[in-house]
Amino acid sequence: MKENFNITNLIRENIKSITPYSSARDEYKDATSDKMVFLDANENPFENGVNRYPDPQQNSVKDLLSAIKNVSKKHILLGNGSDEVLDLIFRAFCEPKEDNIITLPPTYGMYSVLANINNIENRKVLLTQDFQPKVDEILAKVDAKSKILFLCSPNNPSGNSFTSKKIEELLQKFNGLVVIDEAYIDFSEEKSWLEKLTAFPNLIITQTLSKAYGLAGIRLGVCYASAQIIAVLNNIKPPYNVNELTQQKAIERLQKVEEVQEEIGKIKAERNQLIVCLKEIDFIKEIYPTDCNFVLVKVDDATKRYNQLVAKGIVVRNRTTQPLCENTLRFTIGTNLENEKLIKELLSISKS
Repeated sequence: MKENFNITNLIRENIKSITPYSSARDEYKDATSDKMVFLDANENPFENGVNRYPDPQQNSVKDLLSAIKNVSKKHILLGNGSDEVLDLIFRAFCEPKEDNIITLPPTYGMYSVLANINNIENRKVLLTQDFQPKVDEILAKVDAKSKILFLCSPNNPSGNSFTSKKIEELLQKFNGLVVIDEAYIDFSEEKSWLEKLTAFPNLIITQTLSKAYGLAGIRLGVCYASAQIIAVLNNIKPPYNVNELTQQKAIERLQKVEEVQEEIGKIKAERNQLIVCLKEIDFIKEIYPTDCNFVLVKVDDATKRYNQLVAKGIVVRNRTTQPLCENTLRFTIGTNLENEKLIKELLSISKS
């Protein structure tokens, strides 16, 4: 439990007094009623399924997420992908040219991009050789202007989860916001930090429907945080940031939780089998532990092996330019046939 934390102290001054945009659907909320005549939003009146503005608060999607995750709707914000959610956090809490954030490379690249876009200093603290946070070094970088600490766990591109002890220590000792990016949590044996949401008022958790739910094409990111933080973000988000087609597709998928869990199980089984097979490839020097739907491996020459795979019609990710990732390739877990093709071609390259 973190005590004596006041979110108001972190909010940008201009955001504290901002008046949010009020849309027609905010002013009259029961837009689903077929008994009403809607002449308030300057919409095209001819019905085609998407001629009306979508629910600006995405209530039907949030109802499903609330039930699945056992989290109240007041703790949920949806965005046009997780990147919009992250950008809103920057805009609400980081003063350009004054504040700073802390990131832990190698990590998700958008934290740095968003820092640059919003003109916020990014203080980087490399992870350890086994991809864990250096708590003391992180806290040594902190000053009065440090607003956000980003923890990607399970981590991209390394694949591992950070230890609970290190995360909890950072939540306790860092007086800014701690954003835990859980894009890959569904593939992990570790529990989500959603269970600790009420214990840490400085905790923000981001998740996505792009990975386990297989909806990368609809762009839907999820933010879980205290009601106070969600209220701040709601005040500055665009009024209709999640379109109607995205909401419909999300609702359809969220109603098939058993199907999603079955697919997750298949991906994890394929991941385990792939790791066994990768051990037979002589130019793979190390296979890193993973809680994700991908495996990071160290090879003898990442660029050479990447190009050889491309020539055989297989595209993987060359991560050799990332800190601590020299000569590494990242393999996303595909279907059984795709994984078998990958192994077949790796063996062929190995013997050539």
